[in-house]
Amino acid sequence: MLRSFSVLWVIALLPAPVFAQSEVVKRVLVPSDVYRIRSVADPQVSPEGTWVAYVLSTVDSAKNKSNSDIVMMSWDGTQSVRLTHTPEGESRPRWSPDGKHLAFASARQATNQVWLLDRRGGEARKVTDVKGELEDYAWSPDGTRMILVIKDPESTDTSSTKTPQPIVIDRVHFKQDGEGYLQDRRTHLYLFTLSPISLDTLTRGRYDESSPAWSPDGSQIVFVSNRTDDPDRNDNSDLWIIESSPGADPRQLTTSKGYDVSPQWSPDGSTIAYLQSTLDEVWARYDQAILAVVPAAGGQPRLLAKALDRPVSTPRWSKDGSVLGALVADDRERYLAEFDPVSGTVRSSVRGQRSISTINAGPALAWVSLVSTPQLPAEVHAIENGSLRRLTSHHDTLFSRILLASAEPFTSKSSDGTQVSGILYRPANAPVRARLPLIVYLHGGPVGQDEWGFDLNRQMLAAGGYAVAAVNYRGSAGRGLAFCRSIYADWGNKEVVDVLGAVDHLVATGVADPKRLGIGGWSYGGILTNATIAKDRRFVAAVSDAGSALQFSMFGVDQYIVQFENEVGWPWKNPEKYMKLSAPFFEVERIKTPTLFLAGEKDFNVPTIGSEQMYQAFRVLGIPTQLIVYPRQFHSISAPHFQRDRFERYLAWFGKYLKI
Repeated sequence: MLRSFSVLWVIALLPAPVFAQSEVVKRVLVPSDVYRIRSVADPQVSPEGTWVAYVLSTVDSAKNKSNSDIVMMSWDGTQSVRLTHTPEGESRPRWSPDGKHLAFASARQATNQVWLLDRRGGEARKVTDVKGELEDYAWSPDGTRMILVIKDPESTDTSSTKTPQPIVIDRVHFKQDGEGYLQDRRTHLYLFTLSPISLDTLTRGRYDESSPAWSPDGSQIVFVSNRTDDPDRNDNSDLWIIESSPGADPRQLTTSKGYDVSPQWSPDGSTIAYLQSTLDEVWARYDQAILAVVPAAGGQPRLLAKALDRPVSTPRWSKDGSVLGALVADDRERYLAEFDPVSGTVRSSVRGQRSISTINAGPALAWVSLVSTPQLPAEVHAIENGSLRRLTSHHDTLFSRILLASAEPFTSKSSDGTQVSGILYRPANAPVRARLPLIVYLHGGPVGQDEWGFDLNRQMLAAGGYAVAAVNYRGSAGRGLAFCRSIYADWGNKEVVDVLGAVDHLVATGVADPKRLGIGGWSYGGILTNATIAKDRRFVAAVSDAGSALQFSMFGVDQYIVQFENEVGWPWKNPEKYMKLSAPFFEVERIKTPTLFLAGEKDFNVPTIGSEQMYQAFRVLGIPTQLIVYPRQFHSISAPHFQRDRFERYLAWFGKYLKI
C-alpha cells in the first residue's frame, strides 16, 4: 500500500502538460445548432422553498418539433430530477399549496388537461376533462380546488376534410395569429373541485376573462376582463373581483380607460398589485406599464415610481409581503426592481449587461428568475441579497465548444441629433482594427428593445463573419414614453434616420466596411427594412421577413384593426396618411438592393401578402429577389427544420452579396 501511495504521489507531481487533456477545439455556430439549443422557462418555487420546478424544452429533429418536460432542481443547486419524459410535452408546473403534489398541463390524451404528480412517487394522473381549450389554471390556497381558464369549444368543425363547415364571422377583430379566424368563442373561469371531482361555471357572457388569482383566504378571485360595449375595438381591460362560488357576480375594481393587467394579491389579502398603462386612453400600443397597487376592497389606486418612465412587467410579492418585485426595461437592460408597497420607493437589483425575463418569490426575500446574457441563453437563477446564483446549466456542454460573438454597447447620433443606443456583435476572432461587413438586424414591435440577452439571430449572423448591429430606433421601449411614442402614425421615418445614424457611426469608428452593408429584420423589423432600402441605396443586400409596405392592403387583412382605427384612421377617410405610410411600395422603383423576402403561410399578424406584394414588385422590375413561404407556419417560425432553413438562407443571401 505504501508503495502504491508513493507512486500516486509521483504521478501527481509530474509536470501538468504531460497528462493534460487536449484542449477542446471550438467552432462557430452553424444553422443546425437549432437542434441542439435548449429552452428553459417558467420556474416555480415549492412552498417550503427547497425545490424549483421548471420547463425544459428540447428539439426532436426526427419529428421536427420541440418537446417540453418538467424538471425539478433543488434550491441549493446540488440535485436535479427530471419528472416527465413523454413525447406529448408538459408545461405550466404549479405546486399544490402543501407541496405534496405538482400539477402541470399536458395534451397526453389528445387535448390539453391538468395532470397531477405525487412527489412521493408514482405516475401522473389526469384530473380534468374539459371540453373546450384549457388556457390556464391556478390552485386554491387550501389545495382542494383550482380555477380553470377555458375557451369555449368550436361551434363548427373547420378541420374535417369530409364535411367542412362555413366559418361564420360577425366580429370586428375576426382573426388572430396562431388561432386563425375568430368565431364568437369566449374564455371563461370555472371552479374545479378535486375531490369529489366537479366543475362549476364561475363567469359567463359575451366577455373574456384571464389572469385569475386567488385571495389568500380562498374566498375571492381577481381576474382581468374588458367589459366595454365592444371589446374588439379598444384595449380597456380592468380588474374584477368575484366570490369563489357559483352564481356570484363580479365587481369592478379598476376604472382606467387603458389596460389594467397582471393582478397579484398581497400575502395578507388587503392589497392587489397590478400593471396599469401610463396613458388613460382606450388604445395603448405606444405605451408602457406602471406598477400600481389598489385596496382589494376598492379605492383609489396608487402608482409606484411613475417617475421611472420605463416599462415595468411581472409584478410579484415577496413571501412576507414587505417587497414588490418587478422587472424594468431600461436602455438595453432588463433588471429586477424592488418596490416598497407603502412608500413607493424603489431600489434596483442585479444591474448589468444581462436580461432577466421572469421572477417568482423564493424563500425569505429571495427570488427565482430566468437570466440570460449575450453569450448564454436563459438559465434558472436565484437572486439573494442582490446577488445572482445560477441553478441550472443546460447550455454549458454545447456552448463550451462554440465561439460566440462579443457584444459591445454603442451610442450613435442621428442626423436630427437624437441619441440612439445599440449593441454591436463582433465576430469571434475578428481581425483587430479590420473593417468588417456589417448587417443591421432590426427588432420587431416596434415597441420593444434589443437588450443584453442571448440573441440567436445575431449570433448566427456574426458566426458568418459579419459585424451585426442591433439598433433601438425611436419607437423602441426602454428609453421613456416620449421616445416610444415619437413614431405614432409616422412609420418608416424617424426610425430610418436612426438606423442610418447607427450605420454612419459604425463606419466612422472603423467597424464597418461602407461598401459591404446589409440590413434585415422580422415583423416590424421587416417593415423597417423595406422603408430603409427605399430611402437609402447604400445597402448591398437585405432580408425582409414577415414585413409589409403597402399599408393600404393591410386594413382588414391583419389582426390590428384597433391600431388602424385609433392611430391611422380609416383608409377611405385618410388616404393621404395611408399613402405616406405605404411610401416604400410606391417608391419601389428607387430600390436597387437585392432582397430576400420570407414569410409564414398562416401568418395573421403581418400576413404573407405583405411580402408577396414587395416580392412581385421587385420581380417585375428586375431587382434581384426571392420569396420563401414556410408552409403551416404562423408569424413565428416554430418548426425546427424551417428555423435552420431560414438561417441557411440568411447566410447564403448575405454571403452572395457581401462576399465574405
